[in-house]
Parts: sequence; C-alpha cells; structure tokens
Amino acid sequence: MEKILQAIREENLTVPKHVAIILDGNGRWAKKRNMPRNYGHVQGSKTVEQIIEDGYNMGIEYITVYAFSTENWKRSKDEVDALMKLLAKYLVDCIERSTKNNMQVRVIGDKSGLDHKLVAKINELEETTRNATGLKFTIGINYGGRDEIRRAVTKLAGEVADGTLSPSDITEDLISSRLDTAGLPDPDLLIRTSGEERLSNFLPWQLAYTEFYFTDVLWPDFKKEDLLQAIRYYNGRDRRFGGV
Repeated sequence: MEKILQAIREENLTVPKHVAIILDGNGRWAKKRNMPRNYGHVQGSKTVEQIIEDGYNMGIEYITVYAFSTENWKRSKDEVDALMKLLAKYLVDCIERSTKNNMQVRVIGDKSGLDHKLVAKINELEETTRNATGLKFTIGINYGGRDEIRRAVTKLAGEVADGTLSPSDITEDLISSRLDTAGLPDPDLLIRTSGEERLSNFLPWQLAYTEFYFTDVLWPDFKKEDLLQAIRYYNGRDRRFGGV
C-alpha cells in the first residue's frame, strides 16, 4: 500500500470522494477455473472487502457497490439462492468488520422484495454502524435505478395527494431526497469490471455527471493497483459539469 500512496503523492493525484462499482465478472472468473458460478461470487465478496480497505487507505470516503439487481432474480434458482445465502453471511460478518473499522454501512434497494430474515440482518447492520465516522459503504441489494426513481415518484405523488406538497415545489434536490441514496454525494467515479460498458440500471439519476472507467479485469482479480489505474484515469478527465 505504501507504494500506492507514494504514487498518489508523487503524481499529485486527486482521489475521488465517492466511487461506485459494478462488480462484474464473478461468474466468468469461476468458469475460467472450471468452478461453479457461486465460487466466483464468494471470491468476489473477498475482493469487495479488500478494495474497501484499500480505497479508504487511499483517501476515498464513500464506496457504493452493486451486489444484486432487480434483474438478477431472472438467474437460475440455484444461483439466486446461493447469492442470498452469501449476502446473508456477508451482512452478518460485516457487522463485526464495520465495528472494528469504524465503517458506516447502508443498503439501498427495495427491501420489501427480500426475505424478512435478510431484512432483519440489514436493519441490524445499519443500526449498529449508524454513528461510525469512517468510510461510508453502500450496498445495492434488490436495487434497480428505474425502480428507485419509481418509488421516489410514488412518495412525492402521495405527498401531493395529501396536500402536503405542491407540484411546483418539486425540485431536483427534493427528488434526490426521496431516493435511496438521500444524504450521499453523487459518485465522482464509476468503475465497471469485466469489459462490459453499460450502467445496467445502476444509479442512473446519481451518475449524471460521474466519470466512467471500464476495465477488462474480472472483479475477483481487481486489486489496489487496478484501483490506482482508475484514479489515474479519473485525474485525466476535465470535469466541467456543463460549464466551459
């Protein structure tokens, strides 16, 4: 890690405050090794833990990952069941790690579509880490960007119907406050692994002015050196936010 930090200092790199990551390539990583897809997901979860630690040491304050999308239910029942078991175990383990590392964790997505036992683990994790002051780690589970916006619009429509909100008072900031990510800054950098170059319904509202970095590296193989390369790419971008 010291070499990484030295490179950041010597190259005078600006570290993005908030990094979002689409964790892609777990299944292909396992297939290349003639192993079941779930083996790739297990290894991918270990990579998440390492990148969280490495990213925080580099100076990243927020990391948001796409763990399970609203579309992932279309996968085979065996894979979905295995993923749910892995997520449940990960959330339980995350309580101890988060407490030890002073990390605040929140889960975004439609929790009503999840098993009540998994929701209980999510609630416990969020409550336990609520006052942590270190890295802010966000996990997308049963998350879909369009569904998130639909749910936000439904909330606003209900407030209008109740007479507590006027349609003319609806601003972009107000919409943002009704999203799952309320209170989080928009990501500065999006990383997607495995060579795919699309958002796959991940944070479409929040990524309006985010820089995108795509790499062929499969997620379980993603290391701190790859994260440094993404930061270097980020530093080569001219972020004008619509200005000149």
